[in-house]
This record gives sequence, C-alpha cells and structure tokens, in this order.
Amino acid sequence: MAERSFKAEVEDLRLGAGETFTGEGILALTKALLENGVGYVGGYQGAPISHLMDVLADAQDLLGELGVRFEANANEAAAAAMLAASVHYPIRGAVTFKGSVGVNVASDALANLSSSGVTGGALVIVGEDYGEGSSIMQERTHAFAMKSQFWLLDPRPNLPSIVQAVSDGFELSEVSNTPVMLMVRIRSCHVTGSFQTRDNQRPSLSVKDALSNPRSDFARVVLPPMSFAHEQDKVKNRWPAAEKFIRERGLNEVFGPKSDFGIVVQGGMYNTLIRSLQRLGLADIYGDSNVPIYVLNVTYPLISAEFLEFCAGKDHVLVIEEGQPEFIETQLGSFLYRAESSVKLHGKGLFPLAGEYTGQVMLDAVSGFLKTAAPGLLAAVVRAPNVDRPAIPDLSKTVPIRPPGFCTGCPERPIFAAMKLVEKELGKHQIAADIGCHLFASLPPFEIGGATMGYGLGPAANAAFDGGGARRPVAIIGDGGFWHNGLSSSFTNMAFNKSDGVAIVVDNFYSAATGGQDVMSSRADNATKATRNPISKALNGIGIDWVRQIDHTYDVKKMRDTIREALTTDAPGPKVIVASSECMLNKQRREKPLRAAAIKQGRRVDVPRFGIDEAVCTGDHACIRLSGCPSLSLKKLDDPLRDDPVASIDQSCVGCGNCGEVSDAAVLCPSFYRADVVHNPSGFERRLAGFRAYVIGWLQRRRDAKRLVFGDVA
Repeated sequence: MAERSFKAEVEDLRLGAGETFTGEGILALTKALLENGVGYVGGYQGAPISHLMDVLADAQDLLGELGVRFEANANEAAAAAMLAASVHYPIRGAVTFKGSVGVNVASDALANLSSSGVTGGALVIVGEDYGEGSSIMQERTHAFAMKSQFWLLDPRPNLPSIVQAVSDGFELSEVSNTPVMLMVRIRSCHVTGSFQTRDNQRPSLSVKDALSNPRSDFARVVLPPMSFAHEQDKVKNRWPAAEKFIRERGLNEVFGPKSDFGIVVQGGMYNTLIRSLQRLGLADIYGDSNVPIYVLNVTYPLISAEFLEFCAGKDHVLVIEEGQPEFIETQLGSFLYRAESSVKLHGKGLFPLAGEYTGQVMLDAVSGFLKTAAPGLLAAVVRAPNVDRPAIPDLSKTVPIRPPGFCTGCPERPIFAAMKLVEKELGKHQIAADIGCHLFASLPPFEIGGATMGYGLGPAANAAFDGGGARRPVAIIGDGGFWHNGLSSSFTNMAFNKSDGVAIVVDNFYSAATGGQDVMSSRADNATKATRNPISKALNGIGIDWVRQIDHTYDVKKMRDTIREALTTDAPGPKVIVASSECMLNKQRREKPLRAAAIKQGRRVDVPRFGIDEAVCTGDHACIRLSGCPSLSLKKLDDPLRDDPVASIDQSCVGCGNCGEVSDAAVLCPSFYRADVVHNPSGFERRLAGFRAYVIGWLQRRRDAKRLVFGDVA
C-alpha cells in the first residue's frame, strides 16, 4: 500500500498534442518519458522520487497499452542493470532512484554501463536531496558522474524545463553513446506548474521486438582489451559528441544583459537565485534579470568555450554550486587559468563550504558578491520590501531539537521496549542498526543501536564482533532492507561464516520507510507483484535453522522471552527473530476510510481507546520511558496533595495497547485501562449504558454526601 495513490492523476498522462498538463514534477517526468518513446522503465523507491515509482505503478495500464515494460526493482543495482537493454538495442530506457545512496548501491552496474556505452538512449533519473531535506548522509551525485563519465543534467526547476531535459537527455545519450543522469531535487519533484503536451509515443523498438531479433557486440563487453578501448572512446568520440550536442542545442542558457560581472549557477538552484535577485530589486517576477546569468542545465561535462564566452569582458564571476567539494568551481577555475584570463572567480568564499543554499544563504552571498563586483548597482535600485528585516534570534539554546521518532501505535516500539527489559537483565550488548524506521530506536527513550552501514547491511555490520565473547552481538534490520540487500549480503554472510550472532528482522509488511510499497513478504494481494513470501522461509532456505516467528509484536512478554532465549541459547549458528506486525500508519490509512464508511452506513463499529486511571498512577513515568509513544504524555492534577504530574493518554491514541503491555511486562503500576468507543450501538447497548450511568451516578452522589467539607456553611 503506497503512501499516496495517483490513480486519478495518471489519467492526465493520456493528454495529446497541444493540450495543457498541470501537476507535480514527478507526473511531468512520467509524461515526458511517454512522449519520448521510452521502451522500459524501472527503479527503486526512495525520497525524493518515491512518488515517481508510485506514479509509474499506478500507470501500468497505460504503460502496457504503449508497449512499455515497467519493473519495480528489488534494489537500485537491479534497476541500473535493466539499462543493459540499451547497450545493444536502440531502445530508450529509464530508471530512477534516490541519489547518492542509490547511485552507491547501483555503482557496479552503472560503471559497467558507462564503460560499454549504449546504443539506445539510457536515462538515470536521480532524486537528489542534498541539504536539510535529506534523510541520509550528505553527498552529491556529481562525483560519480565525473568518475564514470555520465553526462549530468540539472534542469531549472519548472515543468517545461524538466520535460525538455528528458527529451534532451535521451538524444544526448544516443548522440554520444553514453548514459545520462537527470538530477531532480526535492523541489523539482514536487514543484507544480503546466506545460504543453505532445502525443505519447510507442517505442520504435519494444523489448518484445528485440527478443525476436537478438543482437550482440563483443566490442561492448567490459573485458580487456575492449575496456581499454572504451576509455579511449570516451575521450576521443563520446565526449566531443556530447559537447557538440550541448552547444548546438543550447542546453545551457544565458539570461540578462552584458556586463562586467556575472553569475554561473546550477540549473536546480536557478529559482532560489532569481528570488534573491528579486528581493534585491535586480529581477522581476517573471525572472527577467539585470544581472548576467549563465545557467548550467548540464553540470557535467562543462563546456570550456561556452564558459569563456560568457566570461569575456567580465572582471568578476560568481559560481553558485551547492554542496562540497566544489567540483564545478574548481573546473571553471581551471578553464580560466589555462586561458590566462584575469577574471576573478568567486564562490565558496562567499557561500558556506557545506549545507543547503536556502533563500537567506543565497541572498547574503549574492549581496556580498555584488558589493565587490558592482558596488554602485545595489545603491541604485529599489529593494523589495522584505529584504531589511529584524535578525532571526538564535533559538538553539531554548528550543529543543526535534529528532525523528516512531509513529503513534508503531509496532516497533514494543520490540525495543522488550530489548530494554532484556538489557536490564543481561547487560548492554553490541547492537548494529540498519536503514529504516527502526533506526529511530537509537534515539531516546530506547537508545538502542548506534551505527548503520547501509540498507540491508545491519547484520553484516556486526561481523567483526562475531568472534565469540561475553555477550552475543545483536543486529536489527527491516523487511524492506531484508529484501533489498539483506538476504544476500547480511544473512548469507551470517550463514556462510557460521555466525553466533542474533538478528531481529522488523517485519511491518511494507517497505514503510520509503512510502509503504509492497515487498516480497507483504500480506496484501498484489495483481502485478509476488507477495506473501515468508521471511522465515527464505532464511531456512539459506541454511539458518534457529528462526523464531512472532506474529504480534505488541506481546511484550513474548518478545522479551524470545530475545532472551536468542541471547542465551546454546544452539550453534545464527539466531534470527522475525518480529511481525503491520505498520500502524499504513494500517490506519487502510482502515480509517472503511471504518468511516461503516459508521456513515449506520453499522455498529467499536474503536478501542486506552486511558490512565489518575487515582492509580504513581507518577514515576517509567511507562513513558519504556514506550515513548507521542500519545502518552503528562498531565497536572488539581489535587493539591499530588505535586508530580501523572501519565496521560491523549486523543491521538490508536488503541494499539502497547502502553499497557509494557507496563504489565515491566511490572509497573496497573493504571492503564481499555475503553471501546461504540458507534451506532444497538438498543440493548444504549439501555445498558444508561443503567450503568445511573448506578455510577448514584454511587458518586452517595460518596460525595459522606465527604467532610471545609468552608463556610450557609
């Protein structure tokens, strides 16, 4: 069950020539692929292009009508390997995944693809999320493009430019026999706008047609001596062909008047730059600029002659390159040095070395540049009204950080509560984590697991500790990571090396961290994918015999006892616990509409809610420290004899029962209770509720009458 459905939006992908498409960047990308005769599409979900995979999945009927093969790949390496179809055949293919981690996973296939070269257009759509919006380490795709010589497009973030970049990318790939990366940032993926559509095109050669007439070319096999020839081909033929195409087609753009200063900017940073110039009074709302701008819609390769033409007659040039190292700035500086130019190049001296170029960062750096390059320009213009504003106070000392955390009712909470209970008994263990929601357990209140080496590599990260010791190492991995890379790289490694370690597979029925897509072990029926394949069966298949399946993680006692058994048993070989319960976020997405419809139809529906008896709660808050649920908080009582706040459950509770289970397993106070909210009750239930209310009210009045009251007596 994906995070979002695009069933309605994908109908717009059928628009024909001359019509207007309006929507998000990811939808525009899909439409552009269809308009340019793509023959096959694949990829792996991951921010910021998770929704692109969801769009493609929802558009499978249309893809089938056009003869386009779509595959939701097991990981990024499998996706990149799909592009092998374009090596020998003139078939246009595209794959998509998150960069730079996706590029890292796919690096072997991508490097071979770049070496052999392609016949058909091969496009890799990379979702770049450098900066504060990123969920992973701060790296850039640019380095890989340089290393393996992929041409890298970074179009301006508006729909017409993105759509044009898809067309240009395919043609550039075919002209230069080189795969092309199309980088789309978070804002590019979700920017909204419109563009004039063209008719969708069936691929001139489909993958089915290719199977009827197989081709092969030994010269494209990446083995000596062909691999040496590939390197020469890149430099002598592919690169010049790419530069010629880029210049003749005008893929890079120049805006603004001629002047003795100018700005070079990555295409993806163009909107932020223009907004800063608007605030300085140097551009209008349509983007017309008083400052010369050279927009690099192609950030690799850089065209020396084109850049030097832009620099002609200029004294100062600012390079806007987000992230580090400063690959573009260094290369452009080399061009100026070789040309013996006197142009002063500015960049990282004005911009920070690392970090996202937000609006304020851009404004400050551009202002600093113009004060040096054109000091009279800023004084002569009327600034936008919101430039001069009070300084933003430093709130880092007063406002606490907001780290990510588990959702309300998450079935992973009881797993880590059980681990904390075992830790109290057996002591602290070496614990390795993995990519996924379960990584939040490294934060308070659990503080379990403190390192991760990559998606599916949690158990492999513990290999160095698996040589026997006082305590067994423990690894945590999700079901998404298990199928992405874990089965082959982690669990096969454990089985082959006769590991004595423990691994806990957090099975929440989806690849939840990437948006709730189905995986091999998902319980849902999927018309186009194979689901319902148990993880335990796969583990048995590679020779791991000690496997314990838990189908209800909210049973904290059972979780605790099973983890203790795994850590203390004398059984040889790897010990694996598969802890299964449905992701609560996806469960609520699925059940809430059904529940609302049933209530509207007048059917009886009961919804569980949990509460805390304030008279019983001791106020030691141990339940909060072992749960950390957002719905479990503190409440101040009106009782003057009780100063400490008691635990309280708010209305966001989803009735999972974890808080009560934790309190029971940890032998805490019995203050938790369950109450079912009944919608559309029967007549008997209404009468029974009325009778109970009457009896309770009578007992309360009787008790109140016997109380000793202090105060004035009338």
